Amino acid sequence: MLEKENINFEKTVVVGIITQQQDENKLTEYLDELEFLTFTAGGEVIKRFSQKLDKPNPKTFLGTGKMDEIHTFVKENGISTVIFDDELSPSQQKNISKLLDCKVLDRTNLILDIFAQRAETSYARTQVELAQCQYLLPRLSGMWTHLERQKGGIGLRGPGETEIETDRRIVRDRISLLKEKIRTIDKQMAQQRSNRGAMVRVALVGYTNVGKSTLMNVISKSEVFVENKLFATLDTTVRKVVIKNLPFLLSDTVGFIRKLPTQLVESFKSTLDEVREADLLLHVVDISHPDFEDHIESVNQILADIKSADKPIIMVFNKIDAYKHLTIDEDDLITEKTRKHYTLEEWKATWMSKHGEDKALFISATNKENFEEFREKVYDAVREIHVTRFPYNKFLYPDYKDAPEEME
Repeated sequence: MLEKENINFEKTVVVGIITQQQDENKLTEYLDELEFLTFTAGGEVIKRFSQKLDKPNPKTFLGTGKMDEIHTFVKENGISTVIFDDELSPSQQKNISKLLDCKVLDRTNLILDIFAQRAETSYARTQVELAQCQYLLPRLSGMWTHLERQKGGIGLRGPGETEIETDRRIVRDRISLLKEKIRTIDKQMAQQRSNRGAMVRVALVGYTNVGKSTLMNVISKSEVFVENKLFATLDTTVRKVVIKNLPFLLSDTVGFIRKLPTQLVESFKSTLDEVREADLLLHVVDISHPDFEDHIESVNQILADIKSADKPIIMVFNKIDAYKHLTIDEDDLITEKTRKHYTLEEWKATWMSKHGEDKALFISATNKENFEEFREKVYDAVREIHVTRFPYNKFLYPDYKDAPEEME
C-alpha cells in the first residue's frame, strides 16, 4: 500500500485493456505501475477498469458499455481524472472527454506531467516543455474544452497552463525556439564533457526508482536527491570518484520506464548522451520488485534504441535487504515452482552463470551490504579500461619509471 502524505489527492480511476499481446497478469503489472505514477503525480486511484478487446476501439478506445460504466462511476464518486494506460490518439482523447465530461489523460501525458513537476533546472524545464508541446500540438483542438477551466492539477502543469490562448502556429514557433535553446545548451554540455579530460566515464542506468541516486550518494559521498517516487532525478549528476587512487567520473541518469514517451527520449537527448559517451554502464536493478526481469528488458531495449547496448555492463542487483520470495511447503506436490519462488542464492546462481561472476553483483545500497565487493568489481572494470587508455599509468604500475619518455 502506498504511503500518502497529508496533501489533497485528486480522485482518479485508471483504465487498461486485455489483448492477445497483453494478458490479465501483464495488465495488472502495468496498472500497478500506473497507480504508482498517479500517486507520484498527486492522484489517488479509487478504482481500476479493464476490458478484454481484440484491439482498441478507434473512436473511444473502449466499448460503449464499458464507457457508460466508467461515466456512471465518475459521476457518482466525484472523480476528477480518468487515466488510460496506453497512449490515446487525439480523436480518442477528444471523444472520451466528451463522453465522460472530466479530465482524460493517457500514460504519456501522465509521465510528462511528472517530469514537469520534477524539473528543477532551466535545462530540464526546457526539455520537458519541448516534450509537452510536441505532445500537445496534434491535440490542441480537443484540449481547449478542459484547459480553459484553469483548474490545474495532474496533466495541466507546465506549458498547458501558459499556452491556453495560443494556436498551432504559435506552438510550432515555441517548439522551434525550445529546440534552438536546447541545441545551444547541448553544445555547451558537449564542450563540458570534452573538458573533463580522458578520465574513464561510468554511468548508472536502470529503471526508475531502483536506487541509482542512493548508490550514487554512497559511492561519491555526495547528496543527490532521493525519494521513494518515480523519476525523483531528472538532471544528470556527474561526480569525480576515486577508488584505490584510481579516479573516474560517475554520472547518475534519469530512470527509464516501460512505454517511455518518444517525445521524452528526443528532448532528453543530451541527458542520454551521458550514457552514450560512457565507457562502462552500471545497470542497477531493484531485485525486490516482482517484475524486475521485465524492467531489465525495458532498459535493454532503450539502451539498444540509443545505440548503447554494446558497452561493457555490470549488472548491479540492489535492495537485496528487501527481497522476499514465495515459499513452497515441502509437502506441497501441486504448486509448481516458478521464478517467484527463487531464493536470493538461486538468483545469484542464475545471473552469475549468465553474465559471469565479475559482471553480476548483489548489494544493498541503503545498508551498504556487499559494498566492498561492489567497489572491487567497479575498480577492476574501470582499471581494465584505464589500462588500455593509459598503458603506463604511475598509479597502476610500480615500474612506471621504465615507461617510454613520450608516454610519461
